[in-house]
Amino acid sequence: MNPTDEARPASEVQVLVIGAGQAGLSSAYHLGRRGLVPGRDFVVLDHAPRSGGAWQFRWPTLTYGRVHGVHALPGMELTGADPDRPSAEVVAEYFAAYERAFALPVRRPVDVTAVREAGDGRLLVSSDAGEWRTRALINATGTWDRPFWPHVPGQGDFRGRQLHTADYPGPAAFAGERVVVVGGGTSGVQHLLEIAEVAAGTTWVTRRPPLFREDSFGEVQGRAAVALVEDRVRRGLPPRSVVSVTGLPMTEEMRRARRRGVLDRLPMFDRITPDGVAWRDGREVPADTLLWATGFRPAIDHLAPLRLREPGGGIRLDGTRAARDPRVHLVGYGPSASTVGANRAGRAAVADLLAFLARGAGREPALTAG
Repeated sequence: MNPTDEARPASEVQVLVIGAGQAGLSSAYHLGRRGLVPGRDFVVLDHAPRSGGAWQFRWPTLTYGRVHGVHALPGMELTGADPDRPSAEVVAEYFAAYERAFALPVRRPVDVTAVREAGDGRLLVSSDAGEWRTRALINATGTWDRPFWPHVPGQGDFRGRQLHTADYPGPAAFAGERVVVVGGGTSGVQHLLEIAEVAAGTTWVTRRPPLFREDSFGEVQGRAAVALVEDRVRRGLPPRSVVSVTGLPMTEEMRRARRRGVLDRLPMFDRITPDGVAWRDGREVPADTLLWATGFRPAIDHLAPLRLREPGGGIRLDGTRAARDPRVHLVGYGPSASTVGANRAGRAAVADLLAFLARGAGREPALTAG
């Protein structure tokens, strides 16, 4: 924070939203629909340099036609998108248009550093752009800023290159290399299939045998998968992604790759050598690059002063509300960490928060269309 910011009085809002991805924009839309004035009653602080949430950082070969699906934000459809364009461009343009259409008060880039008690029943949100005092908070920071890197013995001795999905530049950067891809999720498989086309050799490593899903995945299965993630959040455990419990859909591209041996998986190696990876049984695989497609963790360190975490390591939620503080809601966290889940969570969080604020003011909430 600049020295001049120390004397700057904190701005006052009713609700502050942190994050302008799918969950944050959905929340902001519903705040406006319920009668709060953008810029006066609520603001959105976004860490990213431009519109698009985490989508703006996706690798260029992930075209819009290859993504599992981007559910439209409430009140405005995404139509006419070219399936061959990078999803980062398509979604970023859609989010930017959405912010303009509904005059959403998004301020960026703003790095929120801490949320703590203000001493008068409000929350004090500190950032590199100043401070805000708010009666309620919707946290929609997602996971992209916290890539998970497992610790493996010898990791610091590797002479090659180590990248995470968050840094994945596309397959061309791996031409002629020997690449070990670590991770059994959707991103890991997508990276593997692309890199196998240009690399000198690929090795796929996962902690658990991957689950390939040949059958259709409908609404019933989807609800069951979300329920598993939701149960962990209710118990205060760190959330797993919804994708982690649904398995990998077997596409024709994956069938071809399996016939070529690209999807022949090895268990997790036990150590990293200067020139590759090794297992206790003596097996070694040489590598020029280790690509860690090992997922992400929720970006919630700024909430630490509020002591919301449970002994199990996660934040226990009742719906979207933090069990330890009814002023705080988390959207895009755990069971709502999907585009359709984020939309629903944004609406639910706003309804709950406005009812909470109205009770605190001794009146019934003024409901408007939405």
